[in-house]
Amino acid sequence: MSSPTHKTSAWPLSQAYAALIVYASLYPFTGWRDQGIAPWEFLWSPLPKYWTAFDVAANAGGYVPLGFLLALSFLRRGGQSLAPADRVVAIAVATLAAAGLSLAMEALQTYLPSRVPSNVDFVLNVAGALLGAVVAAALEMVGAIDRWSRFRVRWFVEDARGALVLLALWPFALLFPAAVPFGLGQVLERLEAALAEWLLDTPFLEWLPVRDIELQPLVPGAELICVALGALIPCLLGYSVIRSIARRALFALAAVAVGVGATALSAALSWGPAHAWAWLSLPVQLGLLAAMVLAAAALPAPRRACAALVLAGLVLHLSLLNQAPASAYFADTLQAWEQGRFIRFNGLAQWLGWTWPYAALFYVLLRVSRGDPQNRMAT
Repeated sequence: MSSPTHKTSAWPLSQAYAALIVYASLYPFTGWRDQGIAPWEFLWSPLPKYWTAFDVAANAGGYVPLGFLLALSFLRRGGQSLAPADRVVAIAVATLAAAGLSLAMEALQTYLPSRVPSNVDFVLNVAGALLGAVVAAALEMVGAIDRWSRFRVRWFVEDARGALVLLALWPFALLFPAAVPFGLGQVLERLEAALAEWLLDTPFLEWLPVRDIELQPLVPGAELICVALGALIPCLLGYSVIRSIARRALFALAAVAVGVGATALSAALSWGPAHAWAWLSLPVQLGLLAAMVLAAAALPAPRRACAALVLAGLVLHLSLLNQAPASAYFADTLQAWEQGRFIRFNGLAQWLGWTWPYAALFYVLLRVSRGDPQNRMAT
């Protein structure tokens, strides 16, 4: 079983995933009204006449990770030995918790004009959570979770949970279209527009700062730097918790490969499979090459120094990105995600894409400030 000193990352991941489900289920949070219908009325309403395979996959698949993470959190609590009955309890607890969340979301959709509560959606959500919980229990029973625990002890320092959670979320953050590949955290333009809209017809609108010049598009050199930093930062974040140089090298190769794959998948979802690699322009290619060179140069750096480099890289990355606007073509892409068939994934990916760099910034600030007693690298 896992050591008690190595806390499972499943619980914070399940909390983050549940919060994203809430956002995706209630988006766009506007137009709340009471139709005089009980919020539980959908449970015995007639079955919908029309449904698609996409709807089934979205509703069932969206809850599979939640059921998996909740069951895994129960199974790995305290590093204690588990009886067979504990696995059944873990499946039941995870499924019931996910069912409660789904029931609440469907009930609240009764008050949103843009969402339609559905008993079929509720059943599919519960079925997905049950499947995820069963998979977690099965993996624990055959020893796969123990093998992961032993792998984690060999590869990572004891206090690695925060970094592992961030690294696990990073590929999903890349799924929401970004104006610059690997360019997470570009929020200034949207934040200004949202604040101006909220403060419209109030005296506080005059309090907003007025920019002297308009945001200017990134030149190819700046785009290259943003891509390089966007790919390098996860590598350095991994370095800050990985025990040896050789494992760092393997991790860097895997991280960049996963990032490229996630970005290609995002492009395929946005523009079609034929355009999956359209984003791979010359500045992007050079940026990825620069990221790999810098990642190789940083292999022997102490863990605390890697965390400090993440901090510096994030500050520069966010500064460059937020000095540039999103292009009109990119805005059309966002319309497809926010109003089309990807609306169920909008909240899941959009908020990750916006907030991931800031969460990483907060994490490395804490890590650098408190130091690392195991700072030296093993070879």
